[in-house]
Order: sequence, then C-alpha cells, then structure tokens
Amino acid sequence: MNDSVYLNGEFIPLAEARIPVMDRGFLFGDSVYEVIPAYGGRLFRLPQHLHRLEQSLHAIHMQNPMSRQNWETILGALAAQHPGTDQSIYLQVTRGVAGARDHAIPAGLEPTIFAMSSPLPAPDPGIPARGIAAITLDDIRWRLCNIKATTLLPNVLLRQEAGERGALEAILIRDGLAVEGAASNLFIVDDGQLITPPKGEHLLPGITRDLVLELAAEAEIPYCEANITAERLDEADEIWLTSSTREIMPVTHLDDRPINNGRPGPLWRRMNELFQAYKEELRTKG
Repeated sequence: MNDSVYLNGEFIPLAEARIPVMDRGFLFGDSVYEVIPAYGGRLFRLPQHLHRLEQSLHAIHMQNPMSRQNWETILGALAAQHPGTDQSIYLQVTRGVAGARDHAIPAGLEPTIFAMSSPLPAPDPGIPARGIAAITLDDIRWRLCNIKATTLLPNVLLRQEAGERGALEAILIRDGLAVEGAASNLFIVDDGQLITPPKGEHLLPGITRDLVLELAAEAEIPYCEANITAERLDEADEIWLTSSTREIMPVTHLDDRPINNGRPGPLWRRMNELFQAYKEELRTKG
C-alpha cells in the first residue's frame, strides 16, 4: 500500500481516488477536516486532534463515522508508509452523497471518509534569524470559526492578500480585537507575559496553541488567555503565530513596521527550544 490514500474503507493510489460530483462536501463544503503532523512517523498529539474532529462533527450535526481505534489504525498505516520521516496527515469527513443538490440535509447519508499523507517540509531555517512578516486585515469569515470546516475561501483570500503584500500571514481583526491568523493562532508577549485570545466561536482551538500553553506552564513562563485589542497587538513586545504544520512563527514585521527591532524575541527563542525538544522526544521515543 506504499503511497496510497484511504477512501471509504480502502487504501488505493491517489490517482485512482474519486468522489461523486453529488458529494455534499464538493457541492456545499459540507465537511470537516484535520491536519496532523507525524514526526519520524509518530503522530503528533493524535488524541487531541481526534477530540477536535469529534467536536467539529458534533457542531455540524454529524456522528463520528469511526471509532478512535479505527482512526488510529488508518492514520497510523498512512504514516507508516514512510517510516522515520516527517509527514502531514490530512483527513476529511463529508456528509456524503445525496440524490439531489438541496440545502436541506437529507437523512441517512453515508459519510465520505478520505485521508492521505504528504511530506512535511522542514521549518524554514531562516526564521530564527529573521522571523516572518504579517499584516492585519478585517476578519471576513463566518461566525463559527471554532469548527474546522473545509469552507475556507475567506481564509484563502485573506492569505492571498497577505502574500500579494509581501507577508506570510494575515492577523485578523474582528470588532477591534485581534483573534487569530488566517491559518494560525495568535500569541503576543507584553511585559514578559505570554498572552493568547481565549477559545470561543471566533477562533479555532489550535492543538499547537494548547501545547504552547502547556509548555509555558511547565517552564513557569507567565501566561494568560485574554482578549488582545488591535492597539495592544500594535504595542506588543513579541508576536507569534502557531499552527500544527508551521509550528511557532515569530512575527518580526507587522504592517511593514518592525517588532522587537525586526528580530525574533527572547521568549520566542525559549519557547521554540521547548517545542523542538518536545518534537524530538516524540520522534525518538519507542
């Protein structure tokens, strides 16, 4: 099954994977997904990812089509195709195929289940020296951003605008508050304290976000969950963006203005060391 994907009970070559055009995931984006890194073939915080998947499915009124054991077996098999390498495991669950295109949700549909593995690029080695650039943009997404749904067109457009303006990511502002990035969670450092917005409908409950808070607690780094105003963001000593595949990115330029003299800050360097040690332990443990 080398270089196979999983689709509805089978491991098959990617080129042979097909879904019907009447699948509601294709027609309406009626589906949810997860992206799970695998370091050295070992899945990163799989229970937390599966818990978030369960929450997303519940939020869109779907039952989880798989037991946790079945998910572990499928995703583990995908990761095992390239043992010892770093991978990104993508899974998607759609509501399934209906007989007609109708906004009303039909009863009794069989979900479509898809999963695949892709190489996970190594972190940019230049980031510890230069960080990344970000811009602030109005949050044009829907209200329920805590659901990891595949309806990502607003995020795509926001990230595209960031790229066209020479930035890697957009930090989104809603009602005067900085909530998260287009595809990342937000942290700032203010007077030695690490701050991230609290969980709620306007941001995705990030797996890496939660790990950063756990590592901060273990290392006795002061932190809190609190709203971050646009003004406080602008005055922050450090700004970070986190995601499962891009890890912890220090923002050193925001809206063309340098943060921390345009260099990654000392607290980011400490947290990155803690995160890399966590990864290495996962990669090497038996």
